[in-house]
Amino acid sequence: MKVITQVAEQRKALEEAVSTALELASGKSDGAEVSVSKTTGIGVSTRYGEVENVEFNSDGALGITVYHQNRKGSASSTDLSPQAIARTVQAALDIASYTSADPYAGIADKDLLAFDAPDLDLFHPSEISPDEAIELAARAEQTALNTDKRITNTEGGSFNSHYGIKVFGNSHGMLQSYCSTRHSLSSCVIAEENGEMERDYAYTIGRAFDDLKSPEWVGEECARRTLARLAPRKLSTMKAPVIFAHEVATGLFGHLVGAIAGGAVYRKSTFLLDSLGKQILPEWLTIEEHPHLPKGLASTPFDSEGVRTERRDIIKDGILTQWLLTNYSARKLGLRSTGHAGGIHNWRIAGRGLSFEKLLKEMGTGLVVTELMGQGVSGVTGDYSRGASGFWVENGEIQYPVSEITIAGNLKDMWRNIVTIADDIETRSNIQCGSVLLPEMKIAGQ
Repeated sequence: MKVITQVAEQRKALEEAVSTALELASGKSDGAEVSVSKTTGIGVSTRYGEVENVEFNSDGALGITVYHQNRKGSASSTDLSPQAIARTVQAALDIASYTSADPYAGIADKDLLAFDAPDLDLFHPSEISPDEAIELAARAEQTALNTDKRITNTEGGSFNSHYGIKVFGNSHGMLQSYCSTRHSLSSCVIAEENGEMERDYAYTIGRAFDDLKSPEWVGEECARRTLARLAPRKLSTMKAPVIFAHEVATGLFGHLVGAIAGGAVYRKSTFLLDSLGKQILPEWLTIEEHPHLPKGLASTPFDSEGVRTERRDIIKDGILTQWLLTNYSARKLGLRSTGHAGGIHNWRIAGRGLSFEKLLKEMGTGLVVTELMGQGVSGVTGDYSRGASGFWVENGEIQYPVSEITIAGNLKDMWRNIVTIADDIETRSNIQCGSVLLPEMKIAGQ
């Protein structure tokens, strides 16, 4: 209850700070928007059961953007005293006087704003003590260490618990706020066999502490993943079917976010420039966005410009239905904001009734990718080339781990030719998706 009382007091103070800033800007600008974010929490880490780090943090800042005669100025401050807020507002006004006029600049249209923000069940504070946090991290780590004698070293266990307050207001009269929490537990260990070492990790994350998996699950999963990587082989250069395991499949669709972002579209710097209303994924595939998902890790009642978020089909039956637009990019394109200032909100991509094991059987022989490295993806051409590691599969059964390979293709072809998606949905990401089977990719090995 102590935390709840503190948060209520802080929330009220932050709302007053936003109101003060808007009041100061009201007579000197054509429009203004103010946001405050504050995060408070604890993070602990252990190594071999000993406390390595205990960190308490309380970070917050106020940011204001003003518009005057189509000129934009922004400033921020971590000091929320009335005097500091006044200086910050004046700094933003001063900056606006030096910037070039932009006819597309301005706050979001009033009818798009979230004047009634729904409660999304995001706030679940935990009054966990530092000693309890340390014990959780140590249990996860120790469970992994005790699993197998080949686990010879550890990078430790860690536990984090934070709560955040977000307040947004603008000169259209909007002033909304919400609170959220995030708790996580993780472990990372190193295994050794025949003089070669491999490392891996496991974690659990949630809005509520009670939604976390146990320290024992984290430790056992961490050990399983690490041991499975031992004695990796290299592959010959070839073309073969590829499965993106669910933990990396989310990234496969993450590239879609950048490709359909309004900024890339109006700059004409995306390979999907002429794809609106066209099929870019298989006909059976739909990507739904659920910004109001209760307890969702990417849920939010409004975006960073105050625009209300809404449930949408980003892809419907394989067809791209809309761009991801901020207020500015929408005006540049002659459209309206879709509430995506600050990112996407809980994309859901349904599986097709297959377990991961059945997905392996469907592939038969090929590569399962569990880790990707490097940034070799072009948003302009869609060309895709990244370092990878994972497992080689024959006759639907995993045979051995592989590493030091590169996989390559083009995102347009990769997306359009997706064979199927498993039901092993990754829920710890803003994109929720199962493992994805592609019919063929180039694999560069030895």
